[in-house]
Amino acid sequence: MIHRAAVFIDNGYLSKVVPNGIRVDFERFCATVYGDRERLRTYFYDCMPYQSEPPTEDERIRYGNYCKFREIVENLPRFQMRFGKLSKSRDGSFEQKRVDILMAVELVRLSWSHQIGHAIIVSGDSDFVPAIEAAKDAGVITTLYYSKKSVHNELLSAVDERYEMSQSFFESVRRN
Repeated sequence: MIHRAAVFIDNGYLSKVVPNGIRVDFERFCATVYGDRERLRTYFYDCMPYQSEPPTEDERIRYGNYCKFREIVENLPRFQMRFGKLSKSRDGSFEQKRVDILMAVELVRLSWSHQIGHAIIVSGDSDFVPAIEAAKDAGVITTLYYSKKSVHNELLSAVDERYEMSQSFFESVRRN
C-alpha cells in the first residue's frame, strides 16, 4: 500500500474561508493535514491577479504583491503552484477559470499512476466530485478539509474522510 500523500489546495476557496486577521503558515498547514504520511507534494491552485490593458496603478500593486507571495510559496519545500485564469465579467466581478479542472486532472493522474495513496483536498466545490470518485476507484483514500461557511453537501458525501477547518484549526496554523 502506498502511504504517500498529496495535498491539493484551492487558494480561492481557502482565502474565502480563512477568518479575518489570520495569515496561514502553509508549511504548518500541510504538516497538520498530512500528519504522519510522507508528502509527495502540495499542489497550490490559484489565479494571478487580473490586469487590464494597460493596468491601473492598483492592479500593478496587487500584481506585484502577489508575485512576492508566489515566490514565497514556490520556495517552500515540496510546493508546486498551478495557475488557472482570472476572468472579469461584464458586471466587474471576477471568476476563476480552469482551477477545478487542473486540480481534478492532477488528482486523477497521481491516483491512477499510483504515485499517491492518500489525497488531501482543500475545497468546497462539488465540481471536484467526479475526480474524487476516480481517485477512490484507483484505491486512494480521499480526505476533505472544509469550512462550514462554504461547502457543498455532495462533496462532503463523496470523500472518505472530512475535517472541518474551524477557528481553532486556523489558529493552530497561523503564521507568526
